[in-house]
Amino acid sequence: MADRTGDILLGLVDHPVELVEGRPLVLLIHGLTGSEDSAYMLDAARHLLDGGYSVLRLNLRGCGPWRPYCREHYHVGRTADFRGMVSQLPEHLIDNGVVEAPICAPVDLSRTCKHMMRTRNWLHHTYPLNHMKAEALAPGALTAPEEREIIKAARSVWEYDDRFISPRYGFRRGEDYELCSPLAFMTEIRVPTMVIASCDDPWIPVEYYREFNWSDNPSLVPLLPPTGGHIGFHADDSARPWCDLAVEKFIDRLATIEA
Repeated sequence: MADRTGDILLGLVDHPVELVEGRPLVLLIHGLTGSEDSAYMLDAARHLLDGGYSVLRLNLRGCGPWRPYCREHYHVGRTADFRGMVSQLPEHLIDNGVVEAPICAPVDLSRTCKHMMRTRNWLHHTYPLNHMKAEALAPGALTAPEEREIIKAARSVWEYDDRFISPRYGFRRGEDYELCSPLAFMTEIRVPTMVIASCDDPWIPVEYYREFNWSDNPSLVPLLPPTGGHIGFHADDSARPWCDLAVEKFIDRLATIEA
């Protein structure tokens, strides 16, 4: 990365057996505590490869097999990483553009954290928290001794963000960090964007999506099915998530319009 940190991000490019001319590169970015080899990343990549698309599976800072090569950590406000990464891609990969689609994203960070901290979500909360701690404490991570103690002592994702991520990356407190919530920027999006969320997602309440006035921004295309869980979307007759098909159809339509 060209920010003087010395960090190296690993991205794996998959090419289809038969590349369809004119199709953009699809950028897949994992979620919290994920990596390029997360199951949903591999499912989406296989589906898009079958459709003739090249796919880039990107590891965020400090994630995946190259954790030792990143001293810094990813966080929701670090969107400059994507611009920096795309600007360094070989031209032959991005001749036809780059596309991505958010799926089950926590558009309201504060309310999502509070929802995860409910007693009924104890397991859903403990799992990512433990993995976040492991990422931040892994070999290669740049953390001072006092920061490591704060990380170990965090009892919730909120405490982790408030006491470690926020001061580490220039936010006053957790409330300041929450200003990075995607919900605050969705009205400004000016490129066609499909947004997928499930009404029965145990981690990301669909109310946050329903409250948004989608008609205010015609660039956004919401898809809010009644079932699907958190990045599930499995149909009875298919082992692959049907959200991958929805993304493919959306990208196909964009490619047709551009042509």
